[in-house]
Amino acid sequence: MKLRVKKIAVLMGGPGSERDVSFATGNGVAKALRSLGAEVAEVDVKGPDFELPHGIDLAFIALHGTFGEDGQVQRILEHRGVAYTGDGVAESELAFDKIRSKEAFRQHGVATPYWQIVTIGQRPTIPIPFVIKAPRQGSTVGVHIIKNEREIDAAILDAGKYDRELLIEKFVPGRELTIGILGEQALPILEIIPKGGFYDFTNKYPFLNPSAGGGAEHVCPAKIPEDRTRAIQDLALRAHRSLGLQVYSRVDIMLPEEGEPAVLEVNTIPGMTEASLLPEAAAAAGIGYAELCARIIDLSRRRPRSDR
Repeated sequence: MKLRVKKIAVLMGGPGSERDVSFATGNGVAKALRSLGAEVAEVDVKGPDFELPHGIDLAFIALHGTFGEDGQVQRILEHRGVAYTGDGVAESELAFDKIRSKEAFRQHGVATPYWQIVTIGQRPTIPIPFVIKAPRQGSTVGVHIIKNEREIDAAILDAGKYDRELLIEKFVPGRELTIGILGEQALPILEIIPKGGFYDFTNKYPFLNPSAGGGAEHVCPAKIPEDRTRAIQDLALRAHRSLGLQVYSRVDIMLPEEGEPAVLEVNTIPGMTEASLLPEAAAAAGIGYAELCARIIDLSRRRPRSDR
């Protein structure tokens, strides 16, 4: 697959909690783009005053979490008149905010676990077990699964470091699934089977801390009957569209042993590291890593720029 843009800045690092993961993504993307003949500049983004080389045709955003995925860097690039990968400012802001996303899911009839909002000092009223989430963080930062009353105060204190308003979500036991979306294409379902606990930061990125013993088994395509697979992929596509997304994302879904699948969240700049899920799902669909990067660029360039 040929690139129509030649001079690309890969934005990586960032000031948020996922800086190290972002470097791993950025390095992988830069290598892939060079293999396609692009002239690539790797840019370490430490804050809003980052500098881009002269004559850049496109910024490939490899920044995860705060500043990268929440519309901030998109807004800066818009003001500078620089084209970039992924969706626009408003869509990024919406998808990154777990509370607003849940409201959009409900509005569009996308199944999602029951939830409530609490502020620091309030006690959740959802029966245990439930999940406490800082609503504007990524990679399970500020996420706690509560299984007994004693865990609540410490978990709220930790999640409250990131936001005064917290999302409390009913815990749905079951199979952890994730579905990559490329434009209007839902990729094969990938099932995540963590070695221990849940799919937290340690299990997502074991290469960052090998001594922690993290990791997970990935099964792709997931062993799910064909008719149910199609229904889950359709649910993922509807979640993607409900947030106004047009380029790419990764949709996290829980599949209970009994009952219907439910969407947890949508990631608009999912990881593209050596341990990441989107490239693995793309490979199962016959899309190599470099082609995946090229497709993201092509879809991004075709996205209407209504917010410019």
